[in-house]
Amino acid sequence: MPVLINPSSPDHHLFEREWNGGAKARGGGDVNLDCVDIGLVNNMPDSALIPTERQLFDLLSAAAGKLLIRLHLYAMDTTPRTDWGRDYVHRFYRGIDDLFDSRLDGIIITGAEPKTDRLTEEPYWASFVDVIDWARENTFSSVCSCLAVHGAVLHLDGVERHPLSEKCIGVFDQTKAVHHPLTLGVQERLRIPHSRWNEVREDDLTQSGYSILTKSPTAGVDCFVKQHQRSLFVCFQGHPEYEAQSLLGEYRRDIGRFLRRESDSYPTMPRGYFSRVSEEALVSFQHEACSSRRPELLASLPADRLTRDLRNTWHAAAKRIYSNWILYLSSQKARRSPPLAVGSFA
Repeated sequence: MPVLINPSSPDHHLFEREWNGGAKARGGGDVNLDCVDIGLVNNMPDSALIPTERQLFDLLSAAAGKLLIRLHLYAMDTTPRTDWGRDYVHRFYRGIDDLFDSRLDGIIITGAEPKTDRLTEEPYWASFVDVIDWARENTFSSVCSCLAVHGAVLHLDGVERHPLSEKCIGVFDQTKAVHHPLTLGVQERLRIPHSRWNEVREDDLTQSGYSILTKSPTAGVDCFVKQHQRSLFVCFQGHPEYEAQSLLGEYRRDIGRFLRRESDSYPTMPRGYFSRVSEEALVSFQHEACSSRRPELLASLPADRLTRDLRNTWHAAAKRIYSNWILYLSSQKARRSPPLAVGSFA
């Protein structure tokens, strides 16, 4: 079954990706409307607004199985944006006040690029806290990713993030730490993309009652869960929703910042992502960029050649995890009762 997009304007780009019965489903007709309602609070920067919508829409579509999903778009007006970003959010997103008046089964809260050393000093912090507090009382489950994870565990349990000596970026091998319904059908070893400057640590999380589901000896904890009042919080330090080219886009963006002297150091190359031939080409480009630092050099980055070697090696695991999450939402909605006891799911 499809994912139906429910933005505040009828000309959103994701309508083109919908199942052809989407309009009928929204308007009633003979389509069964007993579906799963999921909210997306998109806190990503302007350049990632549209890709994030597309990535999560496609992942939910692949994971939905026989279930119908309505995806509702929300944004916090306290997130810094350009004029284009404010206009886009105004056209296609609902505000947080609308979120608080809604009835959703689940919610996905994305992260953002960190702007300050302390999360509590981010301009959107007060709004973010309100969203987390609403989610734990009003949804069956809440998914947080990347920076949203760090904000959620800080607010809910006082777990502090720790800065990394260099950016954790790449596709990292993970292992399942425990058997859990969310990872049912997922292979014991899986790969997940990460892209972050900070981390929350396993010992801090387990001491605060979180169950670690997947982790990496290189990248640390990936997925972990905890029941918070009505909502099961599902946290990803990585990005299972990423497309094959997502990390390349981020790496190219960071190279551009270095060449424009917006950043003092050349960015870390994503690990476990490029082929050997591509890595050699990128090392050669790095040498040239460091010896002749000028913005126009970015045009000579062999992006097309790099793209040909990229493969989405994490899609199967991501699809299975999200499928299990959607089934959980559906079962809780059908029961119209509090979520499963911590011992049986969290």
